Parts: sequence; structure tokens; C-alpha cells
Amino acid sequence: MSGLAPLDISSPEAAVASVSFDENGLAPAIIQERGTGRVLMLGYVNAEALRRTLTEGRVTFWSRSRREYWRKGDTSGHAQYVQSVAVDCDADTLLIEVIQVGAACHTGAHSCFDERDIPAVIGELPA
Repeated sequence: MSGLAPLDISSPEAAVASVSFDENGLAPAIIQERGTGRVLMLGYVNAEALRRTLTEGRVTFWSRSRREYWRKGDTSGHAQYVQSVAVDCDADTLLIEVIQVGAACHTGAHSCFDERDIPAVIGELPA
């Protein structure tokens, strides 16, 4: 037994209602590439953006800066096609697995995490 509350996934609306959105009505959505497992980007969804993502097969986000919905690829052609959607154990973060067409990052990089490594001490497993 996992101890996690069961999710109601009987419909997209029920699944959306199972997500715990923050005080601004948002939940982070980690976008991961199918096949490579690579994290491409992080965006935010509200209930409507998540409903669109679950029912349209393309990832829709809520833009916090522009205060509007945006579907990845509508202007750039660099689309994200939904392959699976999961919610974490607290039901407040989403993991969306996609097939990425073109660059995921607005800079033109395949991933928003390309070439931005921060130096850190590498941990070693105890012997």
C-alpha cells in the first residue's frame, strides 16, 4: 500500500480537480522529453491550461508575465506533443512527458537547461 490518496482520473475535469494549485491558482509543470528522459523546461499551469493539455494533446501553459494562455509551438512551430501526464505525491507538481518538435527553450536551445551548469561539489556515495 502506497499511502497516497487515490486520484480520480475518470475524466479530465476530475483529474484537474485532483491537483492542488497554489494560492495563485498555479502548479509547476516539469516538461520531460520522451525517450531521453531529459528535462526540457518548467512552466506553470492553472486548471484551464491543464484541462486543455489533457484534452488537446499539446501542452498549454499559463504565462505569469503576460497573464495569458500560451500553447508551446503556436508561434515558433516548436511544439510539445503530450505522451503522458503524472502528478507528484503531494498532487501539487506535474510531470508532462512530451515529444518535442524543435527547441523547447525560447533562446533556441533544445532544453532550457542547456549550458547553464552551476559549479557544485560532487557528492560521493559512502563506501
